[in-house]
Amino acid sequence: QVQLVESGGGLVQAGDSLRLSCAASGRTFGTYTMGWFRQAPGKEREFVAAITWNGGSTAYADSVKGRFTISRDNAKNTVILQMNSLKPEDTAVYYCAADRGSRSVPTAIRSRYDYWGQGTQVTVSS
Repeated sequence: QVQLVESGGGLVQAGDSLRLSCAASGRTFGTYTMGWFRQAPGKEREFVAAITWNGGSTAYADSVKGRFTISRDNAKNTVILQMNSLKPEDTAVYYCAADRGSRSVPTAIRSRYDYWGQGTQVTVSS
């Protein structure tokens, strides 16, 4: 079992960049698939990006592909979401999530994730 804490959210202008961090506690973190999801007001929580336990495979939502990059540092127990060329449509609460499965392909299915952070707000103005 792990605990996840997101940080790095804030208010930025369209076209700006933002770096979200997820700090994890738990000795088995290095075997978990990690993902980022987001939820805007009135919308369901949606998949953003995910990365396998060894960082060998990543997956992105079409809406963020080419702009966002997910990475991890297992030695530091951190997962990063680098967000570039931000758009107003990216405004949402962003959540870090952990999947206990040591998957070869990261999953975009929300129900596969076992642990969630509290979320961090990202607001992008036009």
